[in-house]
Amino acid sequence: MDHLTMNRRGWDQRTAIHIESKFYDVAGFVAGNSSLNPLELTLLGDVCGLRLLHLQCHFGLDSLSWARLGAEITGVDLSPVAIAQARQLSAQIGIPAEFVCDDVLAFGQRASAEYDWVFTSYGALCWLPDLALWAQGIANALKPGGRLALVEFHPAIDLHQGYSYFHQREADVAEEGTYTENCPGDTAAFALWGHSIGETVTALLTAGLVLEQLQEHDSSPYRCFDGMVEARPGCFQLLQQGHPLPMLYSLVARKPAPSQAP
Repeated sequence: MDHLTMNRRGWDQRTAIHIESKFYDVAGFVAGNSSLNPLELTLLGDVCGLRLLHLQCHFGLDSLSWARLGAEITGVDLSPVAIAQARQLSAQIGIPAEFVCDDVLAFGQRASAEYDWVFTSYGALCWLPDLALWAQGIANALKPGGRLALVEFHPAIDLHQGYSYFHQREADVAEEGTYTENCPGDTAAFALWGHSIGETVTALLTAGLVLEQLQEHDSSPYRCFDGMVEARPGCFQLLQQGHPLPMLYSLVARKPAPSQAP
């Protein structure tokens, strides 16, 4: 089985579990709650009236949360089960959004420059074998002057979880359950690739984007790894010899307009 098919099947299985989980709280979302965290809300600011492309959107909670804030949304995800659920939620809450079932690397190569923002977050890059292709797809999709906002788990966590910090051509293939509290104990095979921060930034620069900010963060809003402690309300950490590991990094990169060439 090829890696793309393997991951699609795994995420189809996970989606059916996630929809029923307290972690995602679909009922709360339908009632009006947002799934977005302060970090990404601060990075993007006011999105009302802007076109936003959400890569690896899962079953659409973040995408539709942006739509509730007035953004015109396109969400892309590999899993047909997730995309079907996203479309159902969009209809259920009466918030329009476009959801596309596709490999984000393939989608990016066909994308046209029509988006003000590209957004991706929290455990997205490890599923991608080629960040150069990913970054070029983002550059293709952004309007001149448009921006990418990335919030991602810090690759130091890969080391903590037993994976490589640095990218390797061959995927790590592992049998894994899922991270929600209702994980039934069943596992699925997944292919994952590590990507250092340096590799990620270099891919974006090579694609012609301009880095505007890069930050590292000592906590995560999600208690999704074993051994995490709540350092502050809603802020979870992993400690190494009493010191917090870097949990997240965030960046904003801009596609220059012709008059803004770097």
